[in-house]
Amino acid sequence: MRKQTQNKISILAVCLIMVLSLLSGCSGKDSAGPAASEQPSAPPEATQQAATDSSGVPASFKAGTYQAEAEGKDGTIQVEVTLDEKQKITDIQVVSQTETAGIGDAAIQTIKEQIIAGQTLAIDAVSGASESSAAILSAVEDAVKQSGGDVAGFKSREVAKAGEGKTEQLSADVIVVGAGASGVSSAVSAADKGAKVIIIEKTATIGGASNLSWAGKFYNSSAAVSSGLKVNVEKEISDWIVNNHWRVDAAAIRQYVTKSGATYDWLNQKGYKTTFINFAGEQLHMLPAYDTRQTALKAMLAESVEKGGGQVITETTAKKLMTDSSGAVTGVVAEKADGTTLEISGKSIIMATGGYAANKEMVKEAFGFEGVNGGLGQNIGEGLKMSWDAGAKVPDNFGGQMLHQTLARATDKLKAEYQPFEASYPLMLTYLPTLMNVGSSGARFRDEAATLTAVAAANTSAFNGAYHLVIVSQSQIDALKAKGMSGIQAPGLPGMPPEFYASFAEQFKLDNPWKNADKVLDSMVKNGDGYKGSTLEELANNAGMDAAVFADAFGKYQEATRTGIDTEFGKAKDYLVPMGESGPYYAIIAEINNLGSVGGLLVNTKFQVLNEKRVPIQGLYAVGLESEGVLFNDTYVGNGVGIGYSFTSGRLGGEAAASGALQK
Repeated sequence: MRKQTQNKISILAVCLIMVLSLLSGCSGKDSAGPAASEQPSAPPEATQQAATDSSGVPASFKAGTYQAEAEGKDGTIQVEVTLDEKQKITDIQVVSQTETAGIGDAAIQTIKEQIIAGQTLAIDAVSGASESSAAILSAVEDAVKQSGGDVAGFKSREVAKAGEGKTEQLSADVIVVGAGASGVSSAVSAADKGAKVIIIEKTATIGGASNLSWAGKFYNSSAAVSSGLKVNVEKEISDWIVNNHWRVDAAAIRQYVTKSGATYDWLNQKGYKTTFINFAGEQLHMLPAYDTRQTALKAMLAESVEKGGGQVITETTAKKLMTDSSGAVTGVVAEKADGTTLEISGKSIIMATGGYAANKEMVKEAFGFEGVNGGLGQNIGEGLKMSWDAGAKVPDNFGGQMLHQTLARATDKLKAEYQPFEASYPLMLTYLPTLMNVGSSGARFRDEAATLTAVAAANTSAFNGAYHLVIVSQSQIDALKAKGMSGIQAPGLPGMPPEFYASFAEQFKLDNPWKNADKVLDSMVKNGDGYKGSTLEELANNAGMDAAVFADAFGKYQEATRTGIDTEFGKAKDYLVPMGESGPYYAIIAEINNLGSVGGLLVNTKFQVLNEKRVPIQGLYAVGLESEGVLFNDTYVGNGVGIGYSFTSGRLGGEAAASGALQK
């Protein structure tokens, strides 16, 4: 939309009152306009000063259907908004969106319904989907602007929540806060032990991060053992403790390694069927099909919790823990979506709120990490803060994160321009050991073979800043165009999670030529997600690297490719592929994906939360990521442990909490 000067706006406002019929050609919107038959009659700048008719509708307003879009968490959300002659929003059609199923898309639907029902843009974000919520609100606001409507009026029209000022009181033996994998498991196992359970969840979705996960580790499950793959339990435990520098709870590790196998059978019996796979010698268990998981977990809750007289309450956020004069935790105060306050009293309270990885400031302060939150937006640490306020100890190793994947910043924007395979060129290159990796200064920082292992790739990068750069030369691009990844001697397919390449699995081959490779990388640069330079110096300058540092690193790397000896990092000769002697050169911005925080509450093997004296706080338990710090030193180094531990800690913690409650 072109900008108007103040004088032109004033003149236009007068013209709108006096000569309304002449103004049909005075406006337009280049980026996203209304339907062809409905052109807006005034630019949004004029709207605020336009006259209104007797019903309060701006003279600049024109009814019709308007198209608009905004960026959500996972891509662009496109809408068509229809307004009638009275400036009432009568319909909002979501033309396209790629938000997370069950989370972002549910938020879009909720916000859409609230806008129409209240005729307002003054709507709170849906818990756990703030970016999706903000995007649908922004898109509808843009459509109202295009119509010449009263945006300020829509944004000032607040709708009172029906439950504000109301308080409801409930009671149960066991209260579970959070309905992810650990929360559902604990609620179900507690109910199976005879406890009346109430589980609350701040979003409308059951399953949490497990709905996004791939596979879990259940040591020596019946399926693994019957397949012939059996882990030496004592060696696994010993190596685990040593690899974490002994700064772990050995009893907790032993409990997980020896009892997680039974969780596989327990889940299958409950209808949540996982599938064992031998993943390069590791015992992993693939979770059910993505679109069936929430249904399966809801069925588990219905069969155990609800059948036992308990409740499953969604869209309800815990606010504080209730305690008695002795310091024992006796309940939870929560708020429902309609504003109603819930006071739920209980004998055992289980915290399963998923940690704090979506709280950027908290992650930065605790761990120094500045990458991407690949987990859930609702996990901002409220559960931890409530527990700390109730006397829980902050663990000595607090701050660890589950850094587990590499991402290319370019991917999402490229998918709007290219097919998924081509749009993923930069992403795939970040997983190959035959390319040169440098930090933001231009210095090389690792043996790039670290890219072959997810945890190694993630942590070596994160230790060197918010991002790293993958350097690609023209000769390497030519080789990719001719022979695909085989052209740059990739030893195997990029080790990306299956969901990253599911949409182009048939093309995901080493020898599939990369058509348009240079064109795609040029688009990446144009979008601001990478850099290009005809010379090394120009690339360094464009990417903000120190030119001298980068030139030195590049020279040493080229020498290593010629001699086959990497004196700096010991990279294997097979991975030392020459980069050619001439440009242009590209730098791909690679970031690290944080799947979740690790720990925050110290627990014993009964999953009781401990206080500063390492003594259990009566009535308070924790499972899942918030209790996982007992397994790791300063960061997560497992593969499948996160989800495996969530289900296992939930199963065992729920039993312990039920036992504690029923004995009172």
